Amino acid sequence: MTMFLSAFLLPLIASVAGTRLALAWLQSRQILDRPNERSSHSRPTPRGGGLAVTPVILLAWAAVAARTIAEGAPGGLSLVIAVGGAGLLFALSWIDDRGGLSARLRLGVHVLAVAAGLAFLPAKDLICQGWLPFWADRLVALCAWVWFVNLFNFMDGIDGISGVETAAIGIGLAILAAVTGDGTGLPLALAAAAAGIGFLAWNWHPARIFLGDSGSVPLGYLLGWLLLRAAGQGLWAPALILPAYYLADATLTLARRAWRREPLLQAHRQHFYQKAVRGGSGHDRVVSLIFSADILLIALALLGRTDPWPALAGAAAVVVALLWILARLGRGAPP
Repeated sequence: MTMFLSAFLLPLIASVAGTRLALAWLQSRQILDRPNERSSHSRPTPRGGGLAVTPVILLAWAAVAARTIAEGAPGGLSLVIAVGGAGLLFALSWIDDRGGLSARLRLGVHVLAVAAGLAFLPAKDLICQGWLPFWADRLVALCAWVWFVNLFNFMDGIDGISGVETAAIGIGLAILAAVTGDGTGLPLALAAAAAGIGFLAWNWHPARIFLGDSGSVPLGYLLGWLLLRAAGQGLWAPALILPAYYLADATLTLARRAWRREPLLQAHRQHFYQKAVRGGSGHDRVVSLIFSADILLIALALLGRTDPWPALAGAAAVVVALLWILARLGRGAPP
């Protein structure tokens, strides 16, 4: 109960209150996301909710890191590096929110932060479960983590979607940590879920504030670290299942754009969820469908602890069904 109060309720309250303060400040400074032909919103909306959400998670994780180091438990230094990497990405992304940075610079810093995080993961935590040599295992982890950071940013395109996905992945990892007795992973996952839920109080459709890169990029980094940590501890199937919808939508959309030789870094509205909104479905309806699928993915992630292949097959079926539903909702969407 004490852990729940400190790791969930406090970040939840801080996220709700902090986002309200950030909203007022962003409005006063006229830091707004103005609609354009690639937007899914129709009125200028403050962008920069990450100013509240990201510090809440970083403070909570820093407290867990301090406790871990004080108790002499393993993983404390790795957690400190993860917090530092997310802090670096938070600062970089806030600059990008304000004025825009080159894609090459952003990607370079993403790779640097991910490489630092991987360098301090315990060597015994093999992401690919020993199927590859150590160097290849870490190379796969680096590519997967960098991609996850960026896809989390790409998928933040309608009201509520990032808050729901953060909450779902955090809750799923928290349940897994509770079941496996992971005393470090549990408060980290609870804090992430709480911050995501708190942000939803202001970001649910119609959103009064957007997360911005200062929120989506560090969130992708921290959630990616948690998922890789889980995979390294043997929970490789749950680590694939929990973010399965985001992985599928972003990867398939990027592959489709590459096939058509479209600019990969150019903003667009071609994700499955974006087409569903363009086809006439409300943001809240689309996000509710995604959350319903996420609940099923959480259940399958728990099954994946003991029966990975049936759980992965079930997750694939859930994601395919969700993509099919979103594609049907998107029929007739304007080009």
